Amino acid sequence: MNAVVDLPAQSKLPRVKTTIFAVMSALANHHGALNLSQGFPDFSCPQPLMDAATRAMQAGHNQYAPMTGIPALREQIAAKVQALYGATVDADSDITVTSGAIEALFVAIQASVRPGDEVIVFDPAYDSYEPAVELAGGRCVHLSLNAPDYRIDFNQLESAINPRTRLIILNSPHNPSGAVFSAEDLDRLESLLADSPVLLLGDEVYEHIVFDGQHHQSLLRRPALAERSFVVSSFGKTYHTTGWKVGYCIAPAGLSAEFRKVHQYVTFSVPTPFQHAIAHFMANSDFHRELPAFYQAKRDRFRAALDGSRWQLLPCAGTYFQLLGYQAIDDRPDTEMAEWLTTEVGVAAIPVSVFNADGRDERILRFCFAKGNDTLDQAAAKIASL
Repeated sequence: MNAVVDLPAQSKLPRVKTTIFAVMSALANHHGALNLSQGFPDFSCPQPLMDAATRAMQAGHNQYAPMTGIPALREQIAAKVQALYGATVDADSDITVTSGAIEALFVAIQASVRPGDEVIVFDPAYDSYEPAVELAGGRCVHLSLNAPDYRIDFNQLESAINPRTRLIILNSPHNPSGAVFSAEDLDRLESLLADSPVLLLGDEVYEHIVFDGQHHQSLLRRPALAERSFVVSSFGKTYHTTGWKVGYCIAPAGLSAEFRKVHQYVTFSVPTPFQHAIAHFMANSDFHRELPAFYQAKRDRFRAALDGSRWQLLPCAGTYFQLLGYQAIDDRPDTEMAEWLTTEVGVAAIPVSVFNADGRDERILRFCFAKGNDTLDQAAAKIASL
């Protein structure tokens, strides 16, 4: 008789379960709740962008694209980076188009992290980082960001860096907190790493969603940081097209060469008509410049509807997420509160403790305000009454 293979016992990720975003969206669908949990818009992308995708398909752009991305799109990305951050990147050697930001994050980690390496992450941290590090044979070192401002403690960071440190993952604007880097943060980071071989991975997918007149402090603004960085962004967040799964990674030629060695065997190329459509749209629109005001209006609308309620409104300087503390409303754990809010109140949110490796629970939930105004108003009315 053949032996039965026990696949769970052989799992390379034994602690990983179905992502919380899928769990909460499924729960919201089952109970007909307003879904402010998963981070996707419930409104359409720009009509000219959809029209461009249709034209690209009709023009025959339906076969494999180049592994690195079509030249026209890489050139538009390079032009945008120059205009926004004053950084000159080579469209041929430094930019790789990817199947969304998660692929870019995964590939950057696989390309740089070796068995035994340490990777510094800041909790609350996006949940794709650690599994990718573990698959590469590395180990995450978790440093805490604390409410309400979720700022990096650079003294703590300096103490954590050691000869095994290979990579630091930085996320600004930060998911889930909405905190953003300041120019002073980049100063501290540049000074701290001046004599270090440590690499950086910048998760900058919300780069165009920064509020109150602030400017996104990309790692690309500083040559001394850019030369050691993989910088990842997402057209899904910028153009309301999360389902298109088009992102990109910018890194200096040497790092990009290693990145592409992995990328070609993960998602050789990204859907061709979408690349052509985005390149055309970028050449003919400054849509990304409209995003701060667009989402700030939604942030302010949602916050105003909750003003005077028992919810604690934490600062939100960027992204399309608002953190709300419920300490004055209930004392149950945040995972239970999120489930109860979905099933009994009809609004789905994400418990912030799931972003903390140690499960630290500050009784805070994350709400996505990338929703139509009617949805936001209905959701705010439901939870404001608690």
